[in-house]
Amino acid sequence: MTNSISKIKSATSSVQNANDIKKSSDDFSSFLKESIKEVNKLQKEGDKAMSDIATGSVKDLHQAAIAIDKAELSMKLMLEVRNKALNAYKELSRTQM
Repeated sequence: MTNSISKIKSATSSVQNANDIKKSSDDFSSFLKESIKEVNKLQKEGDKAMSDIATGSVKDLHQAAIAIDKAELSMKLMLEVRNKALNAYKELSRTQM
């Protein structure tokens, strides 16, 4: 009887762990999607600021420079995160073989 109960508890905890993993992966994927959208928004703002500078229609040069810097830094950060994720994936694929 106690053996059956422990098997049920074990199965229940396995299902809960699978649900937790699913939830955390959904959270992570939604976080990545939102981050990419934010980087895209900053890139568009930086492009607009550069075109405003090029055409001479910029209202505030300081704000345009800040927008360009934000776009550059956000792209660099996104590339670093991508590189780290790729390196981690490669390392995991090497250990599984």
